[in-house]
Amino acid sequence: MARMMTLSDLAVNALFAAYSSTMEDIPTAPDFKALREMALAHVARFATTEHSLRQTLERRLRRWGTRAVHAGLPEEDAEATIRTLRPAVEDVIVAMTELGAVNDAGFARSRALNLTRTGRSRRAVAAHLATKGVDQTTTQEALNESLGERSDETAREAELAAALVLARKRRVGPFCRPDRPQEDPVRVMGIFARNGFSRDVVQTALEMDTEEAEDRIIAFRSRP
Repeated sequence: MARMMTLSDLAVNALFAAYSSTMEDIPTAPDFKALREMALAHVARFATTEHSLRQTLERRLRRWGTRAVHAGLPEEDAEATIRTLRPAVEDVIVAMTELGAVNDAGFARSRALNLTRTGRSRRAVAAHLATKGVDQTTTQEALNESLGERSDETAREAELAAALVLARKRRVGPFCRPDRPQEDPVRVMGIFARNGFSRDVVQTALEMDTEEAEDRIIAFRSRP
């Protein structure tokens, strides 16, 4: 005669059924193909660098790991899987570079010019590119190509134009409002110093008349 199932048997069977169901719900880890699709979707929307793309794909792996652990995968297994997938991430980055979708030098040149046009100093642009993982050599070459070499007149004109843009944003120097009192010169100099501008560039910008300042900004922003 078949043995009747006890309450203990029922509990074990229920636990096994629940565990099996949970294991079936664990999301599939992204392989090279999936990571490549993620990368293509990202670069289609954003200009990026190798470093930034690597961070993006790493976050995707981490999100997969979190979901997998919540679904029942042991945390150590999730971490081991993520480690095995990191070479695939590097392969995707190489593929995006070869495709031309990721180009640190091109990114740096474009970002340097755009940031300068919004009032960033050369020093501030370099600091920004460093946060994006662009190496110093690539950054220097991009700055020289986009803004001119530090010692030449083209670079000085670019730096002065950026300072004038910042002056216009802060309503100081040639852009101060006549119906408001002049700001403390020390405070004004501090604003520009914190943004990476040298004293001589700041003094030139602050002493310029409004018409010339506007002309210089327009001329710089019209550069190809």
